[in-house]
Amino acid sequence: MKLTQLEKWFNQLLNEAGISLNGPNPWDIQIHHPAAIQRIVAEGSLGLGESYMQGDWDAAQLDAFFYRLLRAQLHEKVKPIGLWFHTLQHTLMNKQNSRRAWRVGEYHYNLGNAFYQAMLDKRMTYTCAYWQDALDLDQAQENKLEMICQKLRLQPGMRLLDIGCGWGSLMGYAAEKYGVECVGITVSSEQMKFGQQRYAHLPVAFRLQDYREMDEPFDAVASVGMFEHVGRKNYRTFMQVAHRCLKSDGLFLLHTIGKNLTHLMPDPWLDRYIFPNGDLPSIQQIAQAVEGQFVVEDLHNFGADYDRTLMAWFDNFNHHWLEFNTEYGDEFYRKWSYYLLSCAGAFRARDIQLWQWVLSKQGIVGGYQRPVLPNIET
Repeated sequence: MKLTQLEKWFNQLLNEAGISLNGPNPWDIQIHHPAAIQRIVAEGSLGLGESYMQGDWDAAQLDAFFYRLLRAQLHEKVKPIGLWFHTLQHTLMNKQNSRRAWRVGEYHYNLGNAFYQAMLDKRMTYTCAYWQDALDLDQAQENKLEMICQKLRLQPGMRLLDIGCGWGSLMGYAAEKYGVECVGITVSSEQMKFGQQRYAHLPVAFRLQDYREMDEPFDAVASVGMFEHVGRKNYRTFMQVAHRCLKSDGLFLLHTIGKNLTHLMPDPWLDRYIFPNGDLPSIQQIAQAVEGQFVVEDLHNFGADYDRTLMAWFDNFNHHWLEFNTEYGDEFYRKWSYYLLSCAGAFRARDIQLWQWVLSKQGIVGGYQRPVLPNIET
């Protein structure tokens, strides 16, 4: 079949990443609708994701497709002018102000606790696992929780604030293993109800609350997988809240996905369909927000572990899908497959990172030593 000029150009672009148009490899793109290529070129990431959701194209191994695409930086070569409004919104507006901050909880985290229980580990930990010496997702997530507790130097009787506590996995673990009293805040009513029931026997309190309202003292503060929802116009405010809630000799652990380049805007497809008003920070943006508030004691990047975490989530999601197909439908399946596998490919390509920052108010006299990670016990 003769290719059009657009198809030839598109195929040549894909070839730079080792991808072929309608090729034989599992990472090759298979076009099912003739308008798909034009839409992808015209709308970039948004058109790529929406046309996949509608079944206009496929790749047998979507994660491998995105790994090659992003590793070759092909997304930098297709920049549709039609997305200027998306860029302008995130540049000028505060899309994560106290009113809009609740939208991600309602849209994403309130999807259904049964759905997330099927996809996640037994502790319901919806953040990057730590896979060193782990044999499965449950162990890898406990490794991560243990590592956080060790990094924070938790001791019995301490009081821990968890900003963006999810379903309470960190608080439950810290209370069980370290005898710590915990307060967690979330913007998801479903997460709060689940956590209150599961951890009713522990000194763990859940609050449906915006982080900006917090103003009480804690021995340690953690925020694990929530900073991605804070937004560039609020990073400084977030750090000020953590600073005022942390006692003078305490530690603050920030666990967040991050981007390599400060100028990059949020992905328009993820913004529309998965995490409304999400915004990944860069090292520069976090450093500017921290300056004058905290001393950076430690910065740990284990972003490559998110690839394996996302693939484990996808395997669980795929395995249990028939239980949810009637409720959510085929387009939801394609949307979530695209979300999980495209993100796995992005972390595999090292296009995005996962950082754990350990921060203190005045600097630890004599210096901070990161825990010896092989000694983690679960």
